[in-house]
Amino acid sequence: MKGVHEQTGAGKPNRLVYEKNPYLLQHAYNPVDWYPWGREAFEKARNEGKPVFLSIGYSTCHWCHVMEKESFEDKEVARAMNDAFVNIKVDREERPDLDGIYMAACQRMTGSGGWPLNMILTPDRKPFYAATYIPKESRYGRMGMLELIPRIKDLWENKKDEAENTALKVISNLNGITSGGAALGEDTLHEAFGQLLDMFDEEHGGFGEAPKFPTPHNFTFLLRYWKRTGDKMALHIMEKTLQAMRKGGIYDHVGFGFHRYSTDSKWLVPHFEKMLYDQALLAMAYIEAYQATGKEEYEKTVREIFAYVLRDMTDAGGGFYSAEDADSEGEEGKFYLWTEDEIRRILTKEESDLINRIFNVDRNGNFADGKSTGRNIPYLKKGLAELSSDLKISSEDLQKRIETSRAKLFEAREKRIHPGKDDKIIVDWNGLMIAALAKGEQVFDETEYMEAARHAADFILLKMQKPDGRLYHRHRDGEVAVPAFLDDYAFFIWGLIELYETTFEVSYLKAALDINDVLLKHFWDDQTGGFYFTADDAEEVIYRKKDIYDGAIPSGNSVAMLNLLRLGRMTGNQELENKASEVGRAFFGIVQQAPYAYTQLMTALDFAIGPSSEVVIAGDPQAEDTKAMLAAVRREFIPNKIVIFRPAMEESPEILSLAAYAEYLSGMEGKATAYVCRNYSCKSPTTDKEKLLELLR
Repeated sequence: MKGVHEQTGAGKPNRLVYEKNPYLLQHAYNPVDWYPWGREAFEKARNEGKPVFLSIGYSTCHWCHVMEKESFEDKEVARAMNDAFVNIKVDREERPDLDGIYMAACQRMTGSGGWPLNMILTPDRKPFYAATYIPKESRYGRMGMLELIPRIKDLWENKKDEAENTALKVISNLNGITSGGAALGEDTLHEAFGQLLDMFDEEHGGFGEAPKFPTPHNFTFLLRYWKRTGDKMALHIMEKTLQAMRKGGIYDHVGFGFHRYSTDSKWLVPHFEKMLYDQALLAMAYIEAYQATGKEEYEKTVREIFAYVLRDMTDAGGGFYSAEDADSEGEEGKFYLWTEDEIRRILTKEESDLINRIFNVDRNGNFADGKSTGRNIPYLKKGLAELSSDLKISSEDLQKRIETSRAKLFEAREKRIHPGKDDKIIVDWNGLMIAALAKGEQVFDETEYMEAARHAADFILLKMQKPDGRLYHRHRDGEVAVPAFLDDYAFFIWGLIELYETTFEVSYLKAALDINDVLLKHFWDDQTGGFYFTADDAEEVIYRKKDIYDGAIPSGNSVAMLNLLRLGRMTGNQELENKASEVGRAFFGIVQQAPYAYTQLMTALDFAIGPSSEVVIAGDPQAEDTKAMLAAVRREFIPNKIVIFRPAMEESPEILSLAAYAEYLSGMEGKATAYVCRNYSCKSPTTDKEKLLELLR
């Protein structure tokens, strides 16, 4: 242990250096003047008239290591602790008696518990303050060490009797103190939901009047709001709209994928353009809807979206094209429209009768501005289950018959003159599709999705990244051009994070961290926080934009905030979480005016507020129990989590270079083992996948 600390440039040892316990030895070179539990420490506290700072944890506790790195190795925090307290470090596994006493006290005082467990005691060992993880500085209503220590010191010196005699009241007062400054909080989430509820179109789904845009991040936020509050209306809004869009003409029922938006309130008549980012974001929304509900229709939609993208929007080099036009032969939508006679020429009578009924094909046309056109947009009025009941055909048989006819129509449509295709490859939209495909593989165990995501990421890293780590925005016909923007960095980092959690190839996590470093260096606003859209060395313009609005696509700032939180949790780097907090503060004023317009930011805020979880799974990646444990984590809708994998058979796996806290996490009894930390508190490890899910729920 000593050698490890000396290699990191640690200073002189404290009293823990003489201990045999591994957890205590991990803290032996902290600048905090730690004592082991014992008479010497409490005598010192009595003699000097100081309270005791008791910190209890264990060697494989993620947040214990995070707090050590952030606070106990920090000289400023250590000086304050040494001045105000006598500091004691205890291993809960070595002294479960002490842990049991003070954990019970913590739970009575705070309503919860976990590790690290931090208690402040009188010299006669009575607790008057309790907490689990404490950050160095205050954020999200959680008081930081640099604010807490002087408050406790003042309380002890000036109101000692109150501390000793009314501990619970003092603790209540302390817990009610929040960090200063304008920080977004849970009330903002409630306001955003309330505003979406006010705008919800109960008849047709969606929000407001025509035109209606998909805005998928509305749905991913609503799912998280439902998960947080149990409000069934949030789930209803999401499902009503996703089902209405899937049935409507905005969806291409013959060739798959979504058109840009609906020109009417019923989702019937679309603007026929197809955008890569819509496919990616909507796929993620339907994936999460499937996780939350288990409904097959959502899985089917995701698979069809990906079928379209992999068939029509994928470059031979691995990247994804940007868009397909709405027009062909000088007319919008011509490629996608059908007459009744066309369908009858392509299909048998039995097939055409069924398809025309199901997809509401009319001889006069099913859409018009007051005149008969004879052309039809295929759409559904009812879901498959209802249609099956009406037609007295089993769902399985109905699906087969629809698919047979659809394939014939698609083959005939392919002979038409296609709309133009924008085949440029841009990093930001590719980042979104990488994220979507990676999530798809996680949930549906479809290797094709993982390979497509991997190829696209490798393409960008190989073809669109400079040696210094900077990215280009665009690639086409062998040429890269245009320095990358905020969205390129933020969205690609998002894709790399999802790809790591899919493949557990450390190179993708390292790439995400390296690119995030570039983003912070060149795009961060040192004055007021948040990210500019352009780099500090970009072409000079009259206005350097800094935006937070989550419109057709989420803002780079909103995505970057969630990236920072996830990367911070994955690596134990609290500076990244601090930066995420600053993003929220930077846009507080504007967001408070209309939170519903910032639903991707609300998703990041939901993660920041918690509860959130960190999961480390240690095991053999090829073993069935490891695969089963990973599948269990992935199949349910548990959004606010990160997952790290530690190969149990390797003594020094590569992941430790990025997530050092996983060093002491290994498989128990040769089995796949999950280590879960939730809301800054670490739980006992488990080899039971159901217990794992219980901890995460």
